[in-house]
Amino acid sequence: MADKTKKPLLSDFPAITTEQWMEKITADLKGADFERKLVWRTNEGFNVRPFYRSEDLSEIKYLDSLPGEFPYVRGTKKDNDWYVRQDIHAVDAEAANAKALDVLTKGVTSLGFTLCEEVKDVDAHVEKLLKNIISEAVELNFSTSHGSKKLAEAVIAYLKKTNRDLSGIKGSINFDTLGCLTTSGKSCKSFEEMFDHAKEMVEVRANVPNFKTICVNGRLFNNAGSSIVQELAFALSMGNEYLTQLSDRGVSVNEAASSMKFNFGVGGNYFMEIAKLRAARMLWATIVKSYSPAGLEPTKMMIHCETSQWNKTVYDPYVNMLRTQTEAMSATLGGADSLTILPFDAIYKESDVFSERIARNQQLLLKEESHFDKITDPSAGSYYIENLTNSIAQEAWALFVEVEEKGGYLAALKEGFVQAKVKETADKRKKAIATRRENLLGTNQFPNAAERVADVLANNKAHGDKCSSGDVVIEPIVRFRGAEEFEALRLATEKSGKTPKVFMLTYGNLNMRLARSQFSANFFACAGYQIIDNNGFDTVEAGVEAAKAAKADIIVLCSSDDEYVDAAPAAFKAINGDAIFVVAGAPKCTDDLKAQGITNFINVRSNVLETLQGFSKELGL
Repeated sequence: MADKTKKPLLSDFPAITTEQWMEKITADLKGADFERKLVWRTNEGFNVRPFYRSEDLSEIKYLDSLPGEFPYVRGTKKDNDWYVRQDIHAVDAEAANAKALDVLTKGVTSLGFTLCEEVKDVDAHVEKLLKNIISEAVELNFSTSHGSKKLAEAVIAYLKKTNRDLSGIKGSINFDTLGCLTTSGKSCKSFEEMFDHAKEMVEVRANVPNFKTICVNGRLFNNAGSSIVQELAFALSMGNEYLTQLSDRGVSVNEAASSMKFNFGVGGNYFMEIAKLRAARMLWATIVKSYSPAGLEPTKMMIHCETSQWNKTVYDPYVNMLRTQTEAMSATLGGADSLTILPFDAIYKESDVFSERIARNQQLLLKEESHFDKITDPSAGSYYIENLTNSIAQEAWALFVEVEEKGGYLAALKEGFVQAKVKETADKRKKAIATRRENLLGTNQFPNAAERVADVLANNKAHGDKCSSGDVVIEPIVRFRGAEEFEALRLATEKSGKTPKVFMLTYGNLNMRLARSQFSANFFACAGYQIIDNNGFDTVEAGVEAAKAAKADIIVLCSSDDEYVDAAPAAFKAINGDAIFVVAGAPKCTDDLKAQGITNFINVRSNVLETLQGFSKELGL
């Protein structure tokens, strides 16, 4: 019998209103501005507050929907299982088949075969590639730069030949003529012919209902440094362009929408990425429904996620494992249907057995040990994530509408609108990395100065996406990684054959000299310079003498602001041009010191990249 004397755990605590919370926060800020101090302005174009409460959900309309119900914010199915995908380069069909059969025994449930070069006998190649693979038990995905239709036909012909149940086959052909045009700027066909080809790709899958033959690659924007909102809005616009063009060619909306899969990149903005996938399903369902399909099944968005390349680094590459793990968590908590975790070394070499095993096991840990596949949409009801979902959806929809008002994705691309928007955001993110407002650990923050990678890069080359040949007809978006410029800086140091020495001239106030020497050591190590730290000197002249004895190229004075008034001129005079002199900090006497010829200062407001590039140029690296 239930004990009626028991009360809810929190019943003894009085309810706290939002006004009371704000009063407490305002008091603790001690006069600081709440908006400037605690409200975060995102790259996505909206503000994020420091706390949310139940009343913040009052305007959100979709909260009563369940998993598997329109508009699919909470997922298109009633569970959270996903396909664990591993991509395999399939130039050698027999070797790729052997590798596929091997990884299928190690937890992989989805295969991605990449055909980088043109294959003369596609049918024979596919037959070797799929030999002994039970196609109904694994998702089969293919990507090629040459002859997507021939490849799709060969795959389906093999499945028929081997008496497979075509209704049970799941997978995709990564045909995305708009995506290729976006990243290469090239087209070997007219725009009309491009979409005629898309129609043919839809017709190929007529008897294989769960096999997707058109892929919308939003990940291309992600890897070009776009915002989350831009990736989502432009991917939706690409998808809508396909729907429009296919409808104009007599393809039913049911067939067109059911032929499509969306490939999204997933970056390191943990909660935002979860919300992005939830918003994506809702917006795509809304778009497809506007075409009046027969039933709601075509309004479901099939999502494949791939960990982003944008935030991955060549230096300190094992940190990439940590990045991809949080990204994998975002993708799976957000309800991705399948996921590829790129191996930690994929950006600079062909991955090996070790890195591929780690990437597989990262997903398996989420399934087998963390049980992420057992709970559908665990973020549902979170005041924060529901508000992020709603905000991302609103911003993405506004940008989507703006593209549509320009005539659709292709028209906006030809105008340069898409490229300009992505470049604007990418440039902001570049600057944020250069100034360390956005950190890439091991690259622009806390680098391992002793690490060397030049030989590794010289002996290895990573595979990259390839697109069709043809004439450049539009300006392409530029894909890059956030770490590239810092990596180029360090590589220049490595290849120069000379490692500059940076000497910390620590003097005076103990706390300040330690803090500033640590900051400075971290600062200059980003360029791969050798750091010589010290416990402190009784006089600046003694410090300069020790620096010259160490053959320092750069001498950094680390002391307190008050002591800089006399110490900086004394050190500058003692150095007498034999090394580059730098003052660590932004002392009040900066203008006076500059008047005496001292020009180099480093502090938290410095553009780290530009400052180091200047020093490297001065040192002749």
